[in-house]
Amino acid sequence: MHVQTPLKVHYYGSVVVLLGTRDEEGRANLAPMSSAWWLGQSAMLGMGDRSKTAQNLRATRECTLNLVPSGLADAVDRLADLTAVDPVPQTKAAKGYRFEPDKFGAAGLTEVPGEATGAPRVAECPIQLECRIVAAHPFGKGCTAFEAEILQSHVDESVLVPGTAYVDPVAWDPLIMKFCDYFGEARNLRESTLAANWRMPRGRLGRAA
Repeated sequence: MHVQTPLKVHYYGSVVVLLGTRDEEGRANLAPMSSAWWLGQSAMLGMGDRSKTAQNLRATRECTLNLVPSGLADAVDRLADLTAVDPVPQTKAAKGYRFEPDKFGAAGLTEVPGEATGAPRVAECPIQLECRIVAAHPFGKGCTAFEAEILQSHVDESVLVPGTAYVDPVAWDPLIMKFCDYFGEARNLRESTLAANWRMPRGRLGRAA
């Protein structure tokens, strides 16, 4: 039976992204986020306006989207209560946030320079997308949806369908955040009519168990 209830949070689940940016002085920042979606060669990124990442996106118009595999949940969680804003905003301080200028070091992750942009990449992420911010749209209360154009993709061969430019949906096991909790370990439920109609390569889905 359905009940009518005013849900306090609509956060049903999406891929966790480590968003790499630099400030105007060239200092690297790394922030986990999961309000992101993709269409064609573009991505839409939802960010709170007071975050350091949002400030960097407005200032430099560049970023990297480092798609996180499920095995990096611990590294992402080490970033959960850190901020590059100093002093820490009162609302964040009340939730236990602390200032940390070296996010890569705090997470135990490796910074790699971008090739198409000046934004830093995360070596441990098998999918790294270098992007240019092409538009910023006010969204909700105190948030912005940043429209990012993907300029260059760096993909580890282990998550590609061999001989193609397609990500293997079984080899690629993303970290998913649902209602602020981490989930992973992908499992294919059934064959997809959409995938067949689009002639998507099967990768591991087409191999015998």
